[in-house]
Amino acid sequence: MTEQRKQDVMDPARAAAFSATLGHDAAITAGDALPPFFHHLYFWEPEPPTALGRDGHPKVGGLIPDMGLPRRMWAGGRLTFHGPLKAGITAEKHTVCESHRRKEGRSGPLGFVTLRHEIWQEGALSTTEWQDLVYREDADPTAPKPIPPVARTDAETAEGAAFNSTLLFRYSALTFNGHRIHYDLAYARDIEGYDGLVVHGPLLAQLLMLKAQAELGPLTEFSFRATSPLMDHETATLCRNGRDLWVQGPDGRQCMVATA
Repeated sequence: MTEQRKQDVMDPARAAAFSATLGHDAAITAGDALPPFFHHLYFWEPEPPTALGRDGHPKVGGLIPDMGLPRRMWAGGRLTFHGPLKAGITAEKHTVCESHRRKEGRSGPLGFVTLRHEIWQEGALSTTEWQDLVYREDADPTAPKPIPPVARTDAETAEGAAFNSTLLFRYSALTFNGHRIHYDLAYARDIEGYDGLVVHGPLLAQLLMLKAQAELGPLTEFSFRATSPLMDHETATLCRNGRDLWVQGPDGRQCMVATA
């Protein structure tokens, strides 16, 4: 099993920039515990233009096998938080492709990939993350749009979350995510068949994690699953009932479900 290892310093300035991007207190200094999921700001994968696919991501065929399917989506993930990740200290990420398979779905062939990441700092395991990706064929403009699930209506707490192209650009930049569906409107609409720029799945998961931590206390585990894309021009509602969380679109559809 191929393992990828990367080292990075958990730069407080990058974490502070992300906090400011979200409209939160940006006072993060060396030694502070980083909020959960902030490790996605680090361990960039810079590749020259010749090593990128048409979608802006690094080409598949290395850690992620090439299954001949061009459209990539982050379907969900699971995390275990063993201890806080600290700003200003070097950390190491170990990544393996835990599983990959191709099968026929109702809309055509699908490729499923699960990556497992371990984040280590000062000799201790800080975070274990399983990242679930789905690869699909190009969108068929003549095919009917899938009917999204309807979100629950029993939220104990709920708050609005607005998005725009500036927020998506800043998140893409801070995470070094080159996926064009988040900043290239013509590509997102004409090639991948979306109605606008797509809000990053991990950005929605990040907002739910911060909500869960604020309302339930420090997180030890978190899992999430994307169920319907949210566009940059839409306002969402972040909802919680007990340890269940979800993102509701402006039309009442369910965009993401999670458990803390």
